Amino acid sequence: MVEYFVIPAVQIVVVFLAVSVMVAYMTYLERKVVAFMQARLGPMRVGYWGLLQPIADAVKLMIKEDIIPAGADKLIFTLGPVITLIPAFAVFSVIPFSGSQFSVFGYKVHLYITDVNVGILFILALSSIGVLGIILGGWSSNSKYPLLGSLRSAAQMVSYEVAMGFSVVSVLLYTHTLSMVQIVEAQKNMGWWFAVIQPIGFIIYLICGVAETNRAPFDLPEAESELVAGFHTEYSGFRFALYFLAEYANMILISSIAVTLFWGGWLAPFPNVKALAFLQVIPGLIWFLLKVYFFLYLYIWLRATLPRFRYDQLMRVGWKFLIPVAMANVILTAVLRLYLK
Repeated sequence: MVEYFVIPAVQIVVVFLAVSVMVAYMTYLERKVVAFMQARLGPMRVGYWGLLQPIADAVKLMIKEDIIPAGADKLIFTLGPVITLIPAFAVFSVIPFSGSQFSVFGYKVHLYITDVNVGILFILALSSIGVLGIILGGWSSNSKYPLLGSLRSAAQMVSYEVAMGFSVVSVLLYTHTLSMVQIVEAQKNMGWWFAVIQPIGFIIYLICGVAETNRAPFDLPEAESELVAGFHTEYSGFRFALYFLAEYANMILISSIAVTLFWGGWLAPFPNVKALAFLQVIPGLIWFLLKVYFFLYLYIWLRATLPRFRYDQLMRVGWKFLIPVAMANVILTAVLRLYLK
């Protein structure tokens, strides 16, 4: 009872709260970093140095008037943000934050919720559901701008998921397992992060990850200059907040997967090099979080630096460049693995 129900329930609550806090302060971090890049200060009013701004934003969004357009499908309009949010949080159940474990009342507790032997398939399948919430939210609004934004999002996410899948396959050819924990262990045994062995696969995954989360320069579903605000134009208050909660949760998720697949997960740099053994003193969870925050900073850096693609450029990069290169990388990796054993 305790091992199979109580401990997993506590782990789920802890992960949910931790991700929620990270999402809240990612909005603060993004506003601060972009402000510094533009020689501004960013939020400074609420709390010391603006540190309580995410709490003020959450309270504001919860008490704002919730408006549903007269011609909207009310049920689907309500379910849209929920369908997008739930998969974004559920996928964290198979993300291994650390390989450490400790005992609670005689029960062993890992620093992850579960390790399933089809972890990668679970992640790819569940994360693909999120686009349905965007499509339904845009369609149910009964407005042309949200509809166009949702259709753009569907085409974009389907296009870039193909190349992302191939980049993941290039890693699986080395590990021969779909378990996220075993993928990290494989990097430990090889003595190299897969980003070093598979630089092409890593770069493709990184580009596709930015596109999958609808972030600049791939934020076409929300292109303000041509779609007002995209699929969430008609949303307000807390429903509007749910879409952005899902977006930032997906940013953390894509970063966590990148760290697990390509950057050694919770492992310290070069874990088999004796001269760097002192790095093992830092807990694996800290290494994991530092790597994740590096990728989150990269998200913000790209937003503040690069202009938005045109829609035809977006689709051309996905179908005519990334997918062929990703397929060629998988074939080359398979051939090398076959003949260099």
